[in-house]
Order: sequence, then C-alpha cells, then structure tokens
Amino acid sequence: MGLVDVEMQAALDQPLLSVTGLTKRYGARIGCGDVSFELFPGEVMGIVGESGSGKSTLLSCLAGHLVPDQGQVTYAGRDVLAMAETERRRLSRTEWAYVHQNPRDGLRMGVSAGGNVGERLMAVGARHYGSIRETATDWLGRVEIAADRIDDRPSAFSGGMQQRLQIARNLVTGPRLVFMDEPTGGLDVSVQARLLDLLRGLVRDMGLSVIIVTHDLAVVRLLADRLMVMKGGRVVEQGLTDQVLDDPQDAYTQLLVSSVLQV
Repeated sequence: MGLVDVEMQAALDQPLLSVTGLTKRYGARIGCGDVSFELFPGEVMGIVGESGSGKSTLLSCLAGHLVPDQGQVTYAGRDVLAMAETERRRLSRTEWAYVHQNPRDGLRMGVSAGGNVGERLMAVGARHYGSIRETATDWLGRVEIAADRIDDRPSAFSGGMQQRLQIARNLVTGPRLVFMDEPTGGLDVSVQARLLDLLRGLVRDMGLSVIIVTHDLAVVRLLADRLMVMKGGRVVEQGLTDQVLDDPQDAYTQLLVSSVLQV
C-alpha cells in the first residue's frame, strides 16, 4: 500500500462528524438531551422516533439552524460551535447540504430549475454561464428531470419533481455531509419508492455522509447503515440498522417496530 493509500485509509478511519453531549432546551422541556455519536466518511446515519421525540431539533442543531445549550460538534477536526457565522455559512454552501421535507423550503420558487441548480454553483465561485448551464442540465438528468424542463419554474413541477430538483441543487457541488429532514414525507408511495432508489444510488456513487431524520422505518432500512432511536429528546437505542430493527432491545424501539409490522 502506497503513501497516498495509507493517508486515504487513515482519513476514512477518522470520524467526519463527532457529537458529544449535545443538548437543546426549550424552557423546562428538553428538545434533545446529551446526544453523542460519530459519523464516518461515506456512512448514513438514520434518526427515528415519533413526533416530538427530538429528532428534528437534533438535526437543526447539527446543521447550524439552532444553537444548542451545551455540547460539542466537531466536523473534520473543526469545532463547529466555535466557528464564526461567516465560516458556518460558507460551510453550508460548500461541504454541507440540507434537504428539507418540503422542497419549497429549499428552492427558489421564482427561479428556473436550471437557475436553482446554477445558484449553488455560483455560490462556490462558478461564473461561466455555458458551463453552469451544462452542469445544471447534467444534474437534472441525474435526478430524472428532462433537459427541456430546465427553464421551467419549480411551481410547474409535481411534488416529487420538486424534491428531486432540491436534491440536484444540494448535491451539484459535491458536499461531504448531507442533512435530510423527512425527504420522502408527504409523497405518494410510488413516488417515494423512485426517490429512495435515486437517493440510494447518489449516496453510493458520491460516497456521501448523510444524517437522515424520518419516521418511516422502511426509509432507514433501505438507506441507513446505522440507526439512532429517540424518545423524549433522548437516544434510547443505537446500532447497526438491521440489528436494531431485527432485534430491538429497548421497549420503545420494540413498540415502533411492532407497530409497523401490524400495519
């Protein structure tokens, strides 16, 4: 093994994201409490739990949308919570991406499909119009949007197409870490299945590290390598996805799994 290979392997052996004791309170209520985990390069972490379990609060704290009350978040060796606001914003435009449940929250609805993808490229320094449009066209194809829709606005698209466009906008710059908040929520079952296949392929092909929040255990079964189960703001169980779902140890996890099996 050469020196470059050794260095690459060493990088893969180090966590991309380390979270220690992350806590967010809303008065007397705990949004998330004392959450700790590590995420490695190319790994997908699923976070599940019922509404109010704290999973969305945790994701918002990790992505910088909320400021936690205590804890530490380290990304690629850098202390995220100690970063200046300008540095965090730059990180969110380059190495991070955030896929919203409602694609309208992640798109510029008054800008064309190509413009939505192109804006992210321009945010990282792209300036040549022809090159930007060519890359946008390529990415629309990758998310199964026809090239002749490049000048259409997102409002002319179905919900599933809007979500695929939001994914293209987020992934076009090749981020290392992607946060996903219920990316298949609110979509028809057949649309969900196509979107999940698309996401699984992109995650694999791009070697993305992903944190995905969902209430749907079928989504994490398909996408996630590891799983965290939250209840009342706390992590009650975590481990390999198949292990947690096939042999849940915590009573709450057992209830979640059994409720799906009974549907």
